[in-house]
Amino acid sequence: MPDTAVTGQPELSVVVPCYNEEAGIAAFWARLCPVMDAIGLTWEVVFVNDGSRDDTVGRISTLTHPGVSKRTIDFSRNFGKEAAITAGLDHARGKASVVIDSDLQHPPETIPLMVTLWQAGAEVVLGKRQSRETDSALRTWFSNRFYSFASKVFEVPIPKDVGDFRLMDHQVVKALGSLRENQRFMKGLFAWVGFRTQIVEFEVAQREHGTSSFNLWRLLNFAVDGITSFTTVPLRLWFYLGSLVSLVSLIYGTIIVVDALLFGSEVPGYPSLAALMCFLGGIQLIGIGVLGEYIGRIYREVKFRPIYIIRELRDE
Repeated sequence: MPDTAVTGQPELSVVVPCYNEEAGIAAFWARLCPVMDAIGLTWEVVFVNDGSRDDTVGRISTLTHPGVSKRTIDFSRNFGKEAAITAGLDHARGKASVVIDSDLQHPPETIPLMVTLWQAGAEVVLGKRQSRETDSALRTWFSNRFYSFASKVFEVPIPKDVGDFRLMDHQVVKALGSLRENQRFMKGLFAWVGFRTQIVEFEVAQREHGTSSFNLWRLLNFAVDGITSFTTVPLRLWFYLGSLVSLVSLIYGTIIVVDALLFGSEVPGYPSLAALMCFLGGIQLIGIGVLGEYIGRIYREVKFRPIYIIRELRDE
């Protein structure tokens, strides 16, 4: 059950990360407000403008609704959605917080069911997409492979087809706030903190305005962030692969020595030698690259730079 000991705060906070949503933010607001009013609990909204290049923050300033507190966080530049979600949760004051995108692919009409489950005792309510019809075949294949890999090697299981759309009790939000790592993979952090969890399914709608900035290249980088944040399996795999290659090389070298002792040495053999050197060199470079990715993450973390920088914070 929600902790009624927490006082002086709205019941619900709606955290909305925004990036270049000038065209669609008014439509989102028009859908959100009646849904939240129908729930019958006090609520606030926290908009996070993640360095938009259009007039998103100006459009946000025009949004009003009777009895609703609106907090606008304007970043100094684009820090990424993970940082925007973090900032929104850092400044959310509700007994529970809902994270939702403003492009209307996350239907606000799902929030009342999330609230019902929260009131019944769930501390986290996940929004799970029913299908991937809105994604390309390549992106769907890539996402499925990632979730399959993550389920096998991650420290904690990552629920499949579950994104950022979720409701979290203030205890969960507080726990997330204690995790201040700079390189953030929110899906992993959400799963890592645990708590009692329920799932509601929703159908992802097509974007009504604009286009997604999350292309396949960014999706690949996102997957790498997740893998290097929540498992050391790649390092272990290269240890095993290196051991195997060393064993094969030892066996091959022994065969060459024995052959030379028994039958003498011949000059021919440079093509096979060159091919072997190229193969081993490639293996070493890939291994160094994997190691470098982890070292790079350590390097970024030890500088202790802030997750985000706020240019302006407005309460209305």
